[in-house]
Amino acid sequence: MGRWALDLAFVWKAVLTLGLVLLYYCFSIGITFYNKWLTKSFHFPLFMTMLHLAVIFLFSALSRALVQCSSHRARVVLSWTDYLRRVAPTALATALDVGLSNWSFLYITVSLYTMTKSSAVLFILIFSLIFKLEELRAALVLVVLLIAGGLFMFTYKSTQFNVEGFALVLGASFIGGIRWTLTQMLLQKADLGLQNPIDTMFHLQPLMFLGLFPLFAVFEGLHLSTSEKIFRFQDAGLLLRVLGSLFLGGILAFGLGFSEFLLVSRTSSLTLSIAGIFKEVCTLLLAAHLLGDQISLLNWLGFALCLSGISLHVALKALHSRGDGGPKLPKGLGPSADLELLLQSSQREEEDDDYFVT
Repeated sequence: MGRWALDLAFVWKAVLTLGLVLLYYCFSIGITFYNKWLTKSFHFPLFMTMLHLAVIFLFSALSRALVQCSSHRARVVLSWTDYLRRVAPTALATALDVGLSNWSFLYITVSLYTMTKSSAVLFILIFSLIFKLEELRAALVLVVLLIAGGLFMFTYKSTQFNVEGFALVLGASFIGGIRWTLTQMLLQKADLGLQNPIDTMFHLQPLMFLGLFPLFAVFEGLHLSTSEKIFRFQDAGLLLRVLGSLFLGGILAFGLGFSEFLLVSRTSSLTLSIAGIFKEVCTLLLAAHLLGDQISLLNWLGFALCLSGISLHVALKALHSRGDGGPKLPKGLGPSADLELLLQSSQREEEDDDYFVT
């Protein structure tokens, strides 16, 4: 009877993990193809990103309000001093990362975007070494070389290569390295009380919106003000369809962050990292099959080389975590460059169970 109960518990945990991984895949892969689909007809990616930020802030505020009403416990609200001094750098880096990433979809394919964004691990490691969150080791140098070499092979003589789009997404990956390093440092400050991703997203979105607004005003403001799809619309039905499509993207963006949080809190950050590796493979296969992205043998070899570097990085994280004797805030971040928030500790898992109480 006891063995049967253990087997049943194992099967249930496996099914739950698989379900959470599939939910994460739906939101993560879905928003990648959504962004590419929308930018084909709506050429204002920065405005799209700003609306997504507004939707994420709305849903974060609603989530906090519901939890506060059900638990009768006040959620953290930072003072203006802490908000502007500590959160603003992370918010600005995050806004530029997301904004440039969405902007690049105007010029490049999903496959090139996916491959280039995978290189974010390279910049994360570099900035982790600069901020002394990681110690320089031979294995980390090997990880950097594998990822950099894989990126070079994937883009070398690519038939669908676009310099402008590649520069945008590579810049986003570079800023993403700063973003995740600052995010890790922000969440490790226990006195701020931002260990919960919902609280962090709630505080980040307004500053991200303001940080992205000057870029939007310079590059899209005038064109958007004269666009017949938004401000000079003549067809109310077209306007509603455009706004509905933009709102859908905001839901996907919020769902991505929340599905990552569910997966990490119910399994581990290592599970999310491994799932992220397979997600990149699935994205490239879908891009080649559905969108007709042309990927040569050399490109596939470069992608495999890059994934081997990411896999080595994940393996090093697992060994480091096991050697430290249990779960803790991980030093390195996972391969999914589109993560909203993924840092986890066993203490946060206990404190935030009220988010999942019906």
